[in-house]
This record gives sequence, C-alpha cells and structure tokens, in this order.
Amino acid sequence: MCGIAGFVNGAEGNEFAGRVLGRMMETLRHRGPDDSGVYQDEVISLGHRRLSIIDLAGGHQPMSNEDGTLWVIYNGEIFNHAALRPELERAGHRYRTNSDTETILHAWEQYGPDCVLRFRGMFAFAIWDARGRTLFCARDRLGIKPFYYVWRDGWFGFASEIKALLEHPRVSPALNESALGEHLAFGYTSDEGTLFAGVRKLMPGHHLLLRLDGERTEPKIARYWDIPAPGAGGGPGASARQDEDWIAECRQRVEETVRMRLMSDVPLGMFLSGGVDSSVIAALMKRMVSGPVVTFSVGYRESEYSELDYARRVARWIGSEHREVVLGRDEFFNALPRLIWHEDEPITWPSSVSLYFVSRLASEHVKVVLTGEGSDELFAGYSRYRFHGWNSRWARRYGVLPAAFRKRIRQWIAGSSLLGAGTRRKLGHTFLGCGGSLESLYLDNFYCAFSPAAQQELLTSGAGAPAYANFRRYFDAGDGSLLERLLYADQKTYLVELLMKQDQMSMATSIESRVPLLDHPLVEFAARLPGEMKLRGATGKYIFKKAAEGLVPREILYRRKMGFPTPLRSWLREAAAAPLFDLLRAPDGLLAAYVDRRALENLIGRHQSGAEDATDRIWRLLNLQLWGEIFLTGRREKMETGLMAGARVP
Repeated sequence: MCGIAGFVNGAEGNEFAGRVLGRMMETLRHRGPDDSGVYQDEVISLGHRRLSIIDLAGGHQPMSNEDGTLWVIYNGEIFNHAALRPELERAGHRYRTNSDTETILHAWEQYGPDCVLRFRGMFAFAIWDARGRTLFCARDRLGIKPFYYVWRDGWFGFASEIKALLEHPRVSPALNESALGEHLAFGYTSDEGTLFAGVRKLMPGHHLLLRLDGERTEPKIARYWDIPAPGAGGGPGASARQDEDWIAECRQRVEETVRMRLMSDVPLGMFLSGGVDSSVIAALMKRMVSGPVVTFSVGYRESEYSELDYARRVARWIGSEHREVVLGRDEFFNALPRLIWHEDEPITWPSSVSLYFVSRLASEHVKVVLTGEGSDELFAGYSRYRFHGWNSRWARRYGVLPAAFRKRIRQWIAGSSLLGAGTRRKLGHTFLGCGGSLESLYLDNFYCAFSPAAQQELLTSGAGAPAYANFRRYFDAGDGSLLERLLYADQKTYLVELLMKQDQMSMATSIESRVPLLDHPLVEFAARLPGEMKLRGATGKYIFKKAAEGLVPREILYRRKMGFPTPLRSWLREAAAAPLFDLLRAPDGLLAAYVDRRALENLIGRHQSGAEDATDRIWRLLNLQLWGEIFLTGRREKMETGLMAGARVP
C-alpha cells in the first residue's frame, strides 16, 4: 500500500514543481514510510511514497519500462500478477523485478486501457507515456483504493488523499455547497464530487485518459466495469440449481479469494470483530498458513457496546495469537481532529475511530491485515433489507386508505402521550409512521441523519443538490427485485464510503488492509444469486453462513448482528460532553454560516433532556464543524490539543 501524487507542470519550472511535489509527498508519508521517489520531465511531476509489501528490494517507484518511455506510480496490490507474467513474457516483455508494479507497466504496453480488465486486486495508479504525452489513470472495480483529482483551466493534479492536493498552490480548500444536502443526510457524497469545491474522485471501475500533446482538453473518463445490474439474472439454469450447488461454489470462491490475499513478503494479521465475516476469514487463514495467525480486536470500556467476548471466543476456537485494545470516552473524542485530517472529510461513522485504534495496535506487530468488509452488502446481511421488505408489503395495502387518515396516524404516533418513547420510536419506523415512498420507508428510516425536511428547518440557506438523487439513480438502474435493487444501490454508495474509511484509518497507521470478500469474481457471483439464497426468512447472508458452517462455532454464525455499536448516545448525554456542544455553537465556525442557531439549540436541548435521541444528527454536525476548523479555518493545531481531557493523540 502506498501514496501517489502528481500534476501537470506549469510555467514556474521544475525547481518550483519539485518543491510542491515534495510537500505533497510529505503529507502522504503515513501511507508509505519505507521509501519515496519522484519522476519529473518538462510536462509532468510524479511522486510516490512506499509501504513495502511485495518484492521489498525491487519495487521502488516511480518505475519505468525497459526503454524509459513509460513511468508508473501505483497504490494497491494486483493479486494475480504472477499468473499474468508468463503471457507477458511470451509477448516479449522483459522483467527486472518480481513486483506487481512491473506487471501493470507491461500489461499497459501490451493491452492498453484494457489492461485493467485482467487485474484482480485493489489499485489506483497513473501511467505517464512520455513519448505519446498521455497520462492514464485507473481505479479498481469496487473503489477499495482512493484516487482524487482536480481539473481546472487546463491544469490537472491527482493524489491518494485530498490533503496532498491542497499542498499545491492551484488548489484552495473551500466547501462544496452543492454536496451539503447529501452529506447531512448520509455523511458522504456518492457521486464524483467531494465536500471540497473542485476536488473530484475517480469513480470505482473507471479510468481516465489525459492527452498533453497539444491543446489540453478535458480528461476522458470511461467506465470499464460495473457490478451486474439488478435484473441481469443468474444466467441459464440459475433457477434450477440446487441450494447445495450454490453453497459449495460460494465456499470455493471464498476460500480462493482469501488464499490470494495471503500474498505477502511481510507479516500479516486479521481484524477480528467476533462477527461472521471476520471470523470466517480468520478461520480460513488459520487453515492456509503454516505459521501463527495474529488477530486484533477493539472494544469499549462499556461492556454492553463491546464485542470483545465474541472475538476472544473465536480466537480460542481457531487458536490465533490474539491482541486487543479497549477505548474510553476521552480517547475517542480526543482522536477526532487527527482522524478527520486523515479521512479528509468529516467522519461518517463512529466506528472509524475504533478502526484507527485497532489499526494502530496491529501496526506494532504486522504490516498487512485482512478485514471482513463487503459481505453484508453482497449477501444481504443487514436487517434493514428484511424489515424494508416487510414494510413495503404492508405499505402497499395500507396505502388504499385515505391519505388524510394516514397522515393523522403518523402525527398521533409522533406526538402521543399515551405511548412511551420506545414504542413511538418503533412504530415510527414502520409503515404506520412513515410515508409509502422509498425515501420515507428506507432512506429516512435507516440511513438519514437529516432528512430533506429536517434540513429545511436546520439550514439558513439551501443545501444544494437533492440529498437522495444519487441513491435513487442507482436504485432505478435496473428492473430486478426490490432486494436486488437495494443491494446494488448500497454497493454503489454506502459500501464505497465504508471502503474509504477502511483505507484511510488503516493507512493512518501505515498498514495495508485487504478485503477478500470484495474480489470482483465473488461480487459477480453474488449478483447472480437468487434472492432467497441471500435473504431467507429472517436469516440474512444465508448462503455465506451455510458455506461457513464448520469453520466457526454455530453460535457465532447465527448470533444477532451488533454492527459494532459505540457508547456515543450515552456519552453525549454526560456533563463531560459540554465542550463538544460549545464547539457546535462557536460563532466563527463553519456551522454558523449555514445552520439556524435556534434550530441547533433546540436539537441540543431535546437530546440532553432525553426528549429525543439526536445522536446521529449531533455526530454529523460535530464532524462537519471539526472538518471546517481543520481544513477551512486553519485551526487544526488548536483542535488537536484535545477536545475533552487535553490529551493529544499521537
């Protein structure tokens, strides 16, 4: 895993470009503390920070081809690079190293842009063709590795992290107001935009070609792969296959992808949450490696929010060398400014903080970890899929009643003194307390912190683009079942942001994380599965759990999903949280320019009094305010002195 950055040179000359590139590379040092390198000519500057994993001696970058006309900088791993090498050698390409980086170069020479179709792995790379004066950039199919860029007035720059781009004088940090609505709703932007004005991301499964041999025209961006769309079907005979055949193929594919991701010339370990996915991968690792398997877990001092007992049980079952870290309230909040700087944008989920601390623990022992991300989005592991299906069926029947009657019922549920707060909350999530649309039944219900209606009350100015437009676009992309369309939309939005959290929090501690369950052939297999093989009755991830039987204890496979909760709700009701609310009220903060003060005070008051659980909304606003302090106002150092107890996070 590495950090990459580059840009088209201006008129200032190579000495100036070299200084700027040096600052960009220093910003990415955490992504590659082992080595660094640059390439410059009269047109372009390329920089690389290396975390050495494969071919420790021979993998220095930027790397050139045999005659020095092509140069590549690359972040990621091509897990099938050794299988691709013989064909490339037969075609006449001469290897000087054993690194996967060189395979990218030779594959580009041989196949052009179609080279990406041959790679199995996670990657973001840029290839400069000095002879043809073209820059080719690509990002892996699922978006496991990041790639950000700026195109402005004929100038192009790119980097693994936004903060590196901000080191270039042509890029100034400013809020992208058009993204504010989606961010307040979901905590992220799911199109090519970011929360920074003018900074875009190359979307998963896309590549970019920029020609610099004459008049500079806008980069040509093309999609080279996509998850099979809803309604694509399972192919001939899919409906006639027996359950046992599907389950056996699932087991074989999972074993294959885990085995591929054990490729490493350095020690590797496993993040073990005690949930199904990480437990299954850890158990397979134990069967596949000759030495010990090292597992790492994180939990909270508040035991009801901790899954450490489950992780310990799995570790004993498979016989791993197990290590863990336990977090408290002050450690959690004091880490936020530093972690927002690492994540570039406001932190979406509190579990990012936990991930950072377990990554820091792992970095003391290994350089590579495997993780369990992706299974829930592939195989319908979240309870919201089942609950939304039930809600939708009843909503269609309930919809025959007059709209005025249904509105009165919703109002009565929301405000009735005859119902307890818990009952009101539960009924509010059903078809009785929601409207009948996808937006109300699914997005408002399970995703959204601030619905569009809530944003109107909160904001003093418009929130830009419609908050749900991107999700709706993906949901409407096919004509499959409701479950298939929900999964596809989640894979194109929610999952991509999860992967960014995984990348940035692990790289913050200079370790590489690998996600075996997102090997693209496994993703394509999951898309072909009949819905009942994913969600059967009340059992989500049905096929994955059946395929894993015998690997881990049955009580782990079929236990209720916790989803890595945090004690955030109770922490935000404690008196010690006062500095956090003071930060929200800061008259010179980002929120002051966009948020109605009375609406904010009302939200805080209702939460502190217990009248309403506003945890998600307060968390969203707190992170947005901190992001503004760190990137827009220049008060990063002040924030990093500690939000709670004054202890700075190393």
